[in-house]
Amino acid sequence: MKEQLNQILSQALGQVSSVTSQQELEAARVKFLGKKGELTGILRGMGKLSAEERPVIGQLANEVRAQIEQAIEKAQQDMAQRLIAAKLEKEQIDVTMPGQKVLLGKQHPLNTVLHELYDIFTGMGFSIAEGPEVEYDYYNFEALNIPKNHPARDTQDTFYINDNIVLRTQTSPMQVRTMEKQRPPIRVIAPGRVYRSDAVDATHSPVFHQIEGLVVDKGITMGDLKGTLEVFAKRLYGEDTGVRFRPHHFPFTEPSAEMDVTCFKCHGKGCPLCKGEGYIEILGCGMVHPKVLRGCNIDPEVYSGFAFGIGLERIVMQRYKIDDLRLFYENDLRFLTQF
Repeated sequence: MKEQLNQILSQALGQVSSVTSQQELEAARVKFLGKKGELTGILRGMGKLSAEERPVIGQLANEVRAQIEQAIEKAQQDMAQRLIAAKLEKEQIDVTMPGQKVLLGKQHPLNTVLHELYDIFTGMGFSIAEGPEVEYDYYNFEALNIPKNHPARDTQDTFYINDNIVLRTQTSPMQVRTMEKQRPPIRVIAPGRVYRSDAVDATHSPVFHQIEGLVVDKGITMGDLKGTLEVFAKRLYGEDTGVRFRPHHFPFTEPSAEMDVTCFKCHGKGCPLCKGEGYIEILGCGMVHPKVLRGCNIDPEVYSGFAFGIGLERIVMQRYKIDDLRLFYENDLRFLTQF
């Protein structure tokens, strides 16, 4: 039995020293030290030995087990060190190589102009209000004097979640929400995303940004509206910017108008972009409808006001002479790094 133990030790040390993977090492451990391993089989036969041989063989078997376990542990340590060394060699950094340039981020052109608008309007005494993008039908339509049968309610233009909830089609609901919570005088702008069921092309997107403006006080006239928007246009585009107002119709303002500025491409001479008119429309505006004021418990005989809605993408396109709305949303660095 002593010879068998020495033979097992010799075989185990030889096999452990030649393994190249954790799987092979585990197989060697099971072969020699497992429940059905060769050393375990020898120990089970010790009952046949005499009382004098039993302690000698038992001590030798323990020494053999200890040597095999020690050899396996050393093999595991060597294998782990080899793996670490290989990994370090693979990840070795050549400090003499040139470093990678870190690109610094920039503000998106929409955000850049939006913050300019904040500065322009807050400088004129406006505060900034924010509201929900998922809006009640009442605030998006009814409170703004848009009846049930109005074409703007058609599902071709509006994303309906259910009969009473929509994705807001404009930031105008903030007019009503502000007038419900605040008594005149009121001067606010309400920027945010709006949603309409439009096909994507160079001038349309189902998601875009709008800045709503509202002023309510005693003695507010159309002249105040025109003066405010002329100051806005000249501060944004330059003092030589021409402005014109055209009569229009909006359910929540009366009278209503659209405001145009001189075309950025032809500077008022006329070109295909402005359809030969020399001007490009950038916003809608008007005097707040008396019915809207009454709905917010504001007496239209005492107070009057004006409102306007600015399409952010449109004025940024005018500002930077961009002719395709889709460029704002494609995340193309060749475009964005120009600003």
